[in-house]
Amino acid sequence: MKRALITGITGQDGSYLAEFLLHQGYEVHGIMRRASTFNTERIDHFYVDPHQAGARFFLHFGDLSDSSQIDNLIYNIKPQEIYHLGAQSHVRVSFDIPEYTGDVTGLGTTRILEGIRRSHCDARFYQASSSEMFGAAPPPQDETTGFLPRSPYAAAKVYSYWMTVNYREGYGIHASNGILFNHESPRRGQTFVTRKITMALARILAGKQTHLYLGNLDASRDWGYAPDYIEAMWKILQMDNPGDYVIATGQTHTVRDFLEEAFEYAGLDPDSHVRIDPKYFRPTEVDILKGDPSRAIRELGWEPRITFRELVRIMVDADMEQIGLEPPGEGKRILEEKKFKWLGRP
Repeated sequence: MKRALITGITGQDGSYLAEFLLHQGYEVHGIMRRASTFNTERIDHFYVDPHQAGARFFLHFGDLSDSSQIDNLIYNIKPQEIYHLGAQSHVRVSFDIPEYTGDVTGLGTTRILEGIRRSHCDARFYQASSSEMFGAAPPPQDETTGFLPRSPYAAAKVYSYWMTVNYREGYGIHASNGILFNHESPRRGQTFVTRKITMALARILAGKQTHLYLGNLDASRDWGYAPDYIEAMWKILQMDNPGDYVIATGQTHTVRDFLEEAFEYAGLDPDSHVRIDPKYFRPTEVDILKGDPSRAIRELGWEPRITFRELVRIMVDADMEQIGLEPPGEGKRILEEKKFKWLGRP
């Protein structure tokens, strides 16, 4: 039985990855920060149900700023695969806490890599790199595109990317970067713009909210469905040789497109409810991110299954249902048709 260790286990990607690996028959270990509240909402549907995970799912307290604890966990667990997803991952927030972002998002990666090296652990390492690293680089962006980061978060991710490459080349570690473009789902954090839109839409329909406040509606992103991208992460670590891969749809849409698609699906006029608030603008903006996933399609045999339009419907349905409304239902139908058999819930 393969054993995997996941940082960021309670986040969107960590929860989906844990669920996927359990379905694949793995023993899964996750690192979570000690906090005043037990933040396991995204994994409770299989964590608290022994019929879902059996005795193959384990949580450990740890922090990416604590190298000794990271070393101990890697040495004691002895995983065959390590998926490093943990980070301070909100771009806008990184401008407010740049030092913390650099410590956790940047140096946290070095601590994991050093833990692998010092413990002589023969683990394959996956680094969650980000399309934000490309920043102001002209699209389309692929594995050969130069990085021009436009935020503390992006700069920290660039550091992590190159440390992964250096430990691969310097120490022979099977270390790979997955350069993931924006990927969303009903488990996305509520401060991220896509989930902020679908949550507000559900609350407006339920009469619990009147207006939705947003920033730059013209920012253009390459949006995919998070469970699609989880499968790409796994495929990267199954390769005989490590490497770096762009994971994207190859299509872009603006925040305005997402907003209008969601409101139109629910039968509302966004102009009646949306307001622009300057506080949500970034000090330095990234205008357009568009990935070229040709290498991943060619070498990994991976390609996205969920379209932009389908993604919006999945998220709107889930948030309407969560707030107690009857959704249109197309999102559920889409997931059934695309056969994400390992998903316990969207």
